[in-house]
Amino acid sequence: MKKVVVLSTSLRPGSNSHALAEKFAEGAKAAGNEVELISLRGKEIKFCIGCLSCQKTGACVFKDDVPAIMDRVLNADVVCWATPIYYYEMSGQMKTLIDRMNAMYPKDYRFREVYLLTTAAEDEKETPLRAESGLQGWIDCFEKATLKAHLFCGGVNGPKEIAGNPKLQAAFDLGKTV
Repeated sequence: MKKVVVLSTSLRPGSNSHALAEKFAEGAKAAGNEVELISLRGKEIKFCIGCLSCQKTGACVFKDDVPAIMDRVLNADVVCWATPIYYYEMSGQMKTLIDRMNAMYPKDYRFREVYLLTTAAEDEKETPLRAESGLQGWIDCFEKATLKAHLFCGGVNGPKEIAGNPKLQAAFDLGKTV
């Protein structure tokens, strides 16, 4: 059994990327894993100010929801990020969380497998590549971790537009492989 943390970064009700995150979590749970789905909706996540205090103390100067999320990520075997694609890039709140988890860099971490789930109105194969590249930059800071898979669902724009899309089953199946 693995500890799996799924980070859903969309703030929109009826989010298509959150629907993928839920299916991935269901699949991982069906495979016998301990799964926690964390939505950033309603979370307080302040912007990093680049003070680097976290590198000296191991903790950020801001007291918001990030330390609890970071603790879950540090102690997970598997981390799955889910994001909508905005302007051919990850959501701003995903990038803000990544920046704020700078305090993780010098710490010991358990995760080895990282997954990415993305959705976008555009459906070209290049649409999610910058988001994947941005996440890869974070993964590269954790040399024992690798991006295991990236599932992209294009052609979904409005809330809940992903309903009935075969990528939901693909997300469930991917979760079962964890």
